[in-house]
Amino acid sequence: MKRMALLRRFNTIRSLYQTFERRESSSFLLRSSRSYFTGISNVPQFSGRGISSCLYRTDNNALPWTCRNTMTRRSTMAAELLIFLNGKKSVSTQAKAPAQARQMGALKVSMTSPGFVYEPYAPGESISFWKRYFTRSGWRRTRDDIKSELKSAYAISKLRRSGYSKNQFYKEAVELFKEINSLMANGDKTTLRKAVTENMFSALKNEIKKRESVWSQVYWEMVEPIVKIRTLRARLIGVDKNDINKAFIQLTLEFLSKQKFEAYDSKGAVVAGDKTKEVLVRDIWVFEKSLFHPGAYWRLCGRIKV
Repeated sequence: MKRMALLRRFNTIRSLYQTFERRESSSFLLRSSRSYFTGISNVPQFSGRGISSCLYRTDNNALPWTCRNTMTRRSTMAAELLIFLNGKKSVSTQAKAPAQARQMGALKVSMTSPGFVYEPYAPGESISFWKRYFTRSGWRRTRDDIKSELKSAYAISKLRRSGYSKNQFYKEAVELFKEINSLMANGDKTTLRKAVTENMFSALKNEIKKRESVWSQVYWEMVEPIVKIRTLRARLIGVDKNDINKAFIQLTLEFLSKQKFEAYDSKGAVVAGDKTKEVLVRDIWVFEKSLFHPGAYWRLCGRIKV
């Protein structure tokens, strides 16, 4: 019983002490706010000349765009203190972000494309068996290759859940390859816009503009069937950390095809190429598709230099 009574007294004394401390701190803040508010009223009005003097007349420890003025520091502290004393409503108003920023923070997805190629494919240098399995650099290379293959396998497995068929996709990719090249040769920007992403369209539009400044007309043809097509890489781009199904997939394909090309000037004379000759060309394109937008279809989102 004695111990319980001592414990109650101790708790009572501690609560009284804490109450006293709060009153002292609040009175101190009020006194400080009055003194700082008085300081604000005495702050002189700065003119353009005064600002420029602050920019250039600083001591060695000051930044070149700051002014070493104690009154300015006091006014800044006073402003911060007044915001603190105005209560929760003022603080929430100051911290409230714009509607667009709040939507971005909540990851409300409305995009039609990420706008970049995620982990773009880069052909690795050939490495000998001895170096790959008996050197540290070879072990790192093997580890990176395995990680890349696992990422591709995971992306393809997610894609298959939406009814993906490799043979069907390859047919569609070849048709897109022919269509986009033909549209670029003809300068048809209106139709081209539908077959590529927004960023890719901007790049291709600039290419067409530069080409038209040199050549008046271009002939392009792909000799069918295509020589070779294969998938080099597959990547998923998630856009919502709370929903793994909201993602874009990018497939990097290699096209090996025979092509014919010829360019003409404004008078119709041939200035480059020869459409009677077939040239074996290797292209690496990146196609993209949304896995969560209804009616989404494959579009070109990037090309990788060979």
